[in-house]
Amino acid sequence: MIDNRIVIHADVDAFYASVEQRDNPDLRGKPVAVGGDPNRRGVVMTASYEARQFGVRSAMPSRTAVGLCPQLILVPARFDAYSQASRIIMDILRDHATTVEPLSLDEAFLDVTDSVPSIAEARVQALRIKELVRQQTKLTISLGVAGSKLVAKIASDFEKPDGLTIVPKETAREFLAPLPVRRLWGVGPKTEEVLRAAGIETAGQLADADEDWILSRLGPWAIRWRLLAQGVDVRSVAPAREYKQSSREITFNRDTRDREVLSRTIHDMAGHLASPLPSTGAAQCVHLKIRYSDFRTVTRQRRTNALLRAEDVAAHALELLDQWWDGKPVRLIGVGLSHFVIRPRNQLSLFDESG
Repeated sequence: MIDNRIVIHADVDAFYASVEQRDNPDLRGKPVAVGGDPNRRGVVMTASYEARQFGVRSAMPSRTAVGLCPQLILVPARFDAYSQASRIIMDILRDHATTVEPLSLDEAFLDVTDSVPSIAEARVQALRIKELVRQQTKLTISLGVAGSKLVAKIASDFEKPDGLTIVPKETAREFLAPLPVRRLWGVGPKTEEVLRAAGIETAGQLADADEDWILSRLGPWAIRWRLLAQGVDVRSVAPAREYKQSSREITFNRDTRDREVLSRTIHDMAGHLASPLPSTGAAQCVHLKIRYSDFRTVTRQRRTNALLRAEDVAAHALELLDQWWDGKPVRLIGVGLSHFVIRPRNQLSLFDESG
């Protein structure tokens, strides 16, 4: 099955920013970023492709982003809107794959081995997915189709936005060869530096390197990287992987003691965290993290009945806030979930998912 499997990696294009442009016609065709105030401590969460042309990227300070693109339009995050679009997209993906592994609100792996007979039919399947996403959400999605997760992931990024790249298994090594080694999973900046010092800068060079030479100079992990460079990736698409914890935190542009601001922020984070719960499993523990202006940090948690709905996650987090917040200015607040109850595929839910 591994030899013949077909994997699709799906990634919605500039998801948060695209939802904002979809919902506000005045933003279409303009450089847009979802993020915080550049005059405070704002950070870019996602940038539209118009903004990316100026070098604006996610995780960049908003002040830096505006410096690169003075006409940049910054808008606050709306997780309710993103979660709603994500649910529609994930339902489309599940309708067209045997197995789906969500990675985030806007990204997932699909195993279509049992639903399509060939890579050619997988292309038809991918085109159908793209059209349904466009029809039902007015968003575009980029897809990579390949024989492994690694190659599918890299392929989905090749023709963005609205891309579709097909890499048959027999061409995977050739496809990867010219790419820098940092494109391989597990190769970070330090590892890239070590490989470069050994004269290896591309996946092709790593794939062709002698195994004994690699092992003696770079250690056993390099053998795994060499296999990846050759297009060999045996990891399966696994929707039921057990999540130990899911969390989100936000640093405010300005320290706040306004409970309404804290409440609204907690509700936004709860919506983001709750979106994948119907597929990943209900959570039985809610965590709250508070960091004050002096960087003193308090973390508290509460065990609960199994939670699937954003409003229930928010309610428990707010109770923790009222119990443990001392009223002093808050620099950062975070909400987390843990102790997931994993529901087997196709098992009917015992929980109310109407929310």
